[in-house]
Amino acid sequence: MARYIRFQHQDRTLYGKLSGDTVHVLKGGLFDGREESGETLPLSAVRLLAPCQPTKVICVGFNYRDHAEEFNTPLPEKPNIFMKPLTSLTDPEAPVYFPKALAKQVDYEAELVAVIGKSARHVSHEDALDYVLGYTIGNDVTARDMQDPTQQWTVCKGFDTFAPIGPWIETDIDPKAGLDISSWVNGERRQHSNTKNLIFDVPYLVSWLSKAMTLEPGDIIFTGTPSGIGPVNPGDVMEMRIQGIGSLLNPIENEP
Repeated sequence: MARYIRFQHQDRTLYGKLSGDTVHVLKGGLFDGREESGETLPLSAVRLLAPCQPTKVICVGFNYRDHAEEFNTPLPEKPNIFMKPLTSLTDPEAPVYFPKALAKQVDYEAELVAVIGKSARHVSHEDALDYVLGYTIGNDVTARDMQDPTQQWTVCKGFDTFAPIGPWIETDIDPKAGLDISSWVNGERRQHSNTKNLIFDVPYLVSWLSKAMTLEPGDIIFTGTPSGIGPVNPGDVMEMRIQGIGSLLNPIENEP
């Protein structure tokens, strides 16, 4: 199993392959061969960053059966797609800011995130996974009281810091085999489901989206959240966990 990270060490921003607690620094990025430089660092000496730098943050709404039922929404016949701005991305353990100037309720949403590994356009369902580098964890943070009933969700899901991802990219897991996914707030479990409950799986999403737009290396697809979403407040700590990947932890703070 390969595990790739993007990190900061002193004044350098680098990519690396993680083996246990040792970081094998890459010569370049994730999409130009992933050749190791020979330099190694202890994991404790680096600060983890969002593990990739996408050109697009694509998200899927109501993609778990239990979540659609939670909102009394009929199961969709095609993916419900929206996008987040790049300024919504933030790092593992970095704060998510509560935008009190506009929002009164901020919710967590644990999600499996697929990371595109090479340019994809009009790819078949059968070949779709050839274009996926691996998977990471995301939190589709949402200002719930601002969620437009017409499903125009750009603002409510697009605030700065509302898309934490990480802590790394796992390359050898299979969501179709069934991965437990959960969210925790201050150590209390709030969501618990399995990727087997996805309505549209990763190959379907990659193939379907590639027929609408070119998916570039590093682009990410938030694949949807299960039931159990709810509010968080400044001072709370959110933790998203996915079997085979690990956990993504972010505190909630008032926006500076």
